[in-house]
Formats: sequence, C-alpha cells, structure tokens
Amino acid sequence: MSNPTETSAPAQPQKLFYIDNIRIILTALVVLHHVFVAYGAPGGWYYLEKTTNMGALIPMTMVVSINQSFFMGFFFLLAAYFTQSSYDRKGAARFLSDRLLRLGVPLLFYSLIFSPFLIYLVYYFAEGHHTPYLQYLGGFDDWVDFGVLWFVAALLLFTFVYIIWRSITQKATAHTNLPVPTTGRIILFALTLGLISFLVRIVFPVGWVLKPLGFQPGHFTQYVGLFIVGLLAYKNNWFNELPARTGKQMGLFAILLFLFFPVFYIIKAKLNMPISWFSGGFHWQTLLYAVWEQCIGISIITALLTRGKRLWNKSTPFLAKLSRSAFAVYIFHPLAIISLSLIVRSWAVDPAVKLLVVTPLAVLCSFLIGRLIVLIPGVKKII
Repeated sequence: MSNPTETSAPAQPQKLFYIDNIRIILTALVVLHHVFVAYGAPGGWYYLEKTTNMGALIPMTMVVSINQSFFMGFFFLLAAYFTQSSYDRKGAARFLSDRLLRLGVPLLFYSLIFSPFLIYLVYYFAEGHHTPYLQYLGGFDDWVDFGVLWFVAALLLFTFVYIIWRSITQKATAHTNLPVPTTGRIILFALTLGLISFLVRIVFPVGWVLKPLGFQPGHFTQYVGLFIVGLLAYKNNWFNELPARTGKQMGLFAILLFLFFPVFYIIKAKLNMPISWFSGGFHWQTLLYAVWEQCIGISIITALLTRGKRLWNKSTPFLAKLSRSAFAVYIFHPLAIISLSLIVRSWAVDPAVKLLVVTPLAVLCSFLIGRLIVLIPGVKKII
C-alpha cells in the first residue's frame, strides 16, 4: 500500500508534449556536438580529423562550449522530473528492476559489444590495420568503456541514491510547497553552481575523465544540482507554474552572456596565458569561465522550458516517432558519425568543410537508425 504522502504532489498534465519535443532537440544536439568535436572542437572522440583553420575553430569552440553548458544537465533535469512519479507508481522493487533493464542492459551492450565494434571500424579503415574482427577481439582489452553512455551510468547511479534516500525517509515524497523560483533565485542558483564547479575544477579540470566510467567531475556539479532541481520541480509543479516572463528574462540574460564569449579569447591573447587556465586549476580565469558556463546554461534551460510550454506543447505522428526513437539515437549515433566520417575521409578538403556535410547527414542517419532499432521485437521493450 502506498504511503499517504505519495499523493500529495500536485497533479501534473497527462502529457507534456513539449518535454518530448525538447528531448528531440537535445538528442539532435548530442549528435551535432560529437561531429563538431570530431572535426576540430575541443574534446575526445573515436575518430578525429581536426581542422587547423582558426576561422572555423573559434565558432566550433563556441558551439560546443555553449552546448556543453546546458544540454547534458537538461537531460538530468528531465530524467529527475519523472523519477518520483515512476517510483510511486511501481514501488521500489519494480522501479529498480525497470531501471536496471532500461539503463543497465544498454550500458552492458554498449561496453561489451558496440564500443569494441566502433573502435574496430577506426582501427581497420582509418588506421589501416586489416585484421579480422574476431582476431582483433582476441587482443582487445578495453571492455569496460561506457563511451557516450556515461550519462546512462550516471543516471543509474543517481537512481540508486534516490532509492536509498526514499527508503530512509518517509517524507521524501511530501509536497514541500516551495514557490516557483524567481529570476533572481535562478541566477543565484547558477552563480552557486559556478562557484562549486570552480572549486571542483581546481582539482579535476574540465577534460579530466574518471575511467572507465567516463565521468568528468568538472561537469558533475551541474548534473547533480539539476537532478535535485528536477525532483523538486515535480513535487512543487514548477514546470507548469514557471512564468513566461521569467523565461524571457533568462533568455535575454543568455544572449548577453553569449556576446561575452569573445572576451575569453581577448583575455587569452592579452595575458598570453595557456587556454587550460579556463578549464581548471586555481586561476581566476577558471572561476570566470565556470560562472559564465553555469549562468548561460541555466538561462538557456529556463528559456527553453517556458518557450516549449508555450509554443511546443503539441505533437504529430512524425514528432511522436522522433521522440520514441530518441534514446536509441543517443545510443547508436556514434555509428552514424564514425561511418560518415570514414566515408569522406579521403575527400581532399579542409575538415571544416566536411563538418558542414557530415553534420546534417549524421543527424538524419542517427534518427533513421534509431527508428529502425525501436522497431526490433524485444529491443523496443528496453529502449
């Protein structure tokens, strides 16, 4: 029998189409992000062909920096928003088994089957090692590699923590009557995230990866913070009550912060400092970038939520199919990016030109692959 406090959360709309539509956008941004990294933006990827054209590198860096400021944190926020209702509906045991199936199985598949195959594609076609696949697997020793599914591993970890928390307090589901955050409080939250991120990055700079999990502690301040906000947002009906005015104000703030981005390049040039000083260590540049990143990221998230609620809370059969395929796209998009990158590998143009061709094709192919995957009997029950 459910605890009486479990019914105290405010009623939510039966279908939040705008959240499904935002997920589609975020998934497309994941694909775009990794194509940009492959062709020059900062970061690691399976196959790299980095441009040296500064005219291309600067806007590419701007895209991935702004993207990084919000897109993965937004995923954690949305995942948390639906966590309590799923737990209340299913109970602890079924909730855990469902998460282990829907998150654990893809994680094992990616690490033990898919990731070795992706690495082999680069090994065979890009590096020229024409070794048969089974022979290659015989010498493969990197079996624990979550790759892009580090997010799934983190979400599974957050799920375990949530279940433990619910088990030790019966008041976990009580409606806390917290008012919807104002613009000022949202900015204060972003500033706090930026300060904590700075402290974390003194020890763990951006780019430092906890292997084999693939976690970057330098970004996890936002992920943890937004997961908690997602839980509070559901209990206090924040998504429904968030005023359009707040979203517009945060959207304008995001534009101002976007216009500030060139200042980072001016600081680097004037001080002749290593670019790594923005990523971590006890430097004022690290603090500046961490605060900027969190402020623009939280601003974009807030603006998208209010805009989505107002303009995108509708669906069509086409959008429904895209939404249904989003998780499969997230899992399998590396195959589309790597395959397309290898196909145009011998094309004698600057990698920045390849970026313009590969990006739209990668998004299109990723969603086509995702759609096919969810149609497979049995598989569609998991993803």
